[in-house]
Amino acid sequence: MLKQLVCSDAPEQALRYRGFQQIAGVDEVGRGALFGPVVAAAVILPERMDALAQAGLKDSKQLLQSERETLDGMVRSMALSVCVVEIDAATIDRVNIYQATRLAMLAAVEGLKIAPDHLLIDAMRIDHPCRQTKLIYGDSLSLSIAAASVVAKVYRDARMCELDAVHPGYGLASHKGYGTPQHRRALAQLGPTELHRKTFAPVRAAAMQDREALLFEHAELEEEHREEENLEDSL
Repeated sequence: MLKQLVCSDAPEQALRYRGFQQIAGVDEVGRGALFGPVVAAAVILPERMDALAQAGLKDSKQLLQSERETLDGMVRSMALSVCVVEIDAATIDRVNIYQATRLAMLAAVEGLKIAPDHLLIDAMRIDHPCRQTKLIYGDSLSLSIAAASVVAKVYRDARMCELDAVHPGYGLASHKGYGTPQHRRALAQLGPTELHRKTFAPVRAAAMQDREALLFEHAELEEEHREEENLEDSL
């Protein structure tokens, strides 16, 4: 169904007709991952976006990595302002992923060098005084939101590749922290790192599994020690 949606500047043009000029598209990536930050981007594009539309800009999830990287360069060269913000796993665990996503989006908007007069946000609202439009499937309908989606995705993927070298064995460079079978097996074998989201069920389960294994091992050692004591007493 998403592939049938047309990503265009129609939402932006409708807002311009109403007098808005500095329209920021806002989106996030990494909300469902088990590891690492959630990343949000805010992008203000010029009025003419024909080149991006012709280049095939749309929801980052529907693009190949090479396409995303090319479009990321185009967006950054054309945009009037771009800001990318990440919220770490510790904050996600403290405030929950929904609120962490809103914090990331808010910080991205506040970090723009040009103050927006309207926000186009993919399916969310944030605590910002600017006028806002919550657009369902926004990254598949609005070029501004799609631009934010691509910029955030390229940034986060690069961060996951960097962190793969710091935390080897989990396959972060390939699955980017999402809960793939490979990642879940690594969690079971290696346990969570400090950058895993401890409140997410698979990570919590892996941590509990490790704790139970340690308790079981400790119980076995105590039982062996008792058997040794009983043997000594009988001699």
